[in-house]
Amino acid sequence: MTLASLTKPWQPMSYGFLDGSAKREIRRKMLKAIAVPGCQIPYASREVPMARGWGTGGLQISCTLIQPKTRIKVIDQGADDSVNAASIRRFLARVSGAPTTTDTLEADLIQSRHRIPEERLRQDQVLVLQVPNPEPLRPVQPNMSIARQMHADADYGRMWLQLYEQIVRAGRVMQGASYPSLVNGRHVMTPSPIPRWDVPKLHMAQHLTILSAGREKRLHAVPPFTRVEPLVFDDVPYAVEDHARLTCHRSGATGFFMNEIPQADGTSIHEVSDSDLGVKVINRRDGDPVHIGETWYQHGEMS
Repeated sequence: MTLASLTKPWQPMSYGFLDGSAKREIRRKMLKAIAVPGCQIPYASREVPMARGWGTGGLQISCTLIQPKTRIKVIDQGADDSVNAASIRRFLARVSGAPTTTDTLEADLIQSRHRIPEERLRQDQVLVLQVPNPEPLRPVQPNMSIARQMHADADYGRMWLQLYEQIVRAGRVMQGASYPSLVNGRHVMTPSPIPRWDVPKLHMAQHLTILSAGREKRLHAVPPFTRVEPLVFDDVPYAVEDHARLTCHRSGATGFFMNEIPQADGTSIHEVSDSDLGVKVINRRDGDPVHIGETWYQHGEMS
């Protein structure tokens, strides 16, 4: 064995931007997270050309999983054309040579901020969610050492108390995005700042979901066909946002999660949050042969 045989010609960067040792570590941590669903796994978050808090955790997972033939889709708040989504998509394509797409059904790897697509994902697709704060106990226990001990003991009494206090004071659970959910009957996780509308999409889903927080240096996972149950009392059922009767002013789609757009006269109009679905509905209305996959919700009800 010679030293030359152990080296490679100099390159400006490794494939997928991250070096080999970083990818190996992240892969090991992802396997551990899949083996223990919902459990937070620490990892050495690397520096990427993006500010902390803008998706560095999801970007590192995507850079680790991406291959030259992987079709990439990146969305931000449901939109493919936002600045953050376009920048991450362009960066991933540049460092990997992989093709990009805005079609949920065509994508192999979907990186998302704050939303899960309305069309159902398949077994061969991977969803990567950006997570600003992976610790669900932080609002009730700011000391992270004690919070980790509470996770080890499955001591989530303070979270139940917080939900109870909301019901007593407001008559309903006020927790909106990042609704705490019990994974596989053991660990409570925060499912990233997705709305309550999207949390049921994780329950017994066919696809793998990886949630990563680069700033907090932690990741967790929801493997396929895993129970994800929002924390609810037996006599106060879980309720999603009341968007079932809203209609998109552009596409005419109904029964999906909508963005509210205030108008100058004080009224509001609504637009379907999943921009790809909205475009498909418009193209189908115009007579184009567009295939829309099966959606999680039918007429505002979980199917």
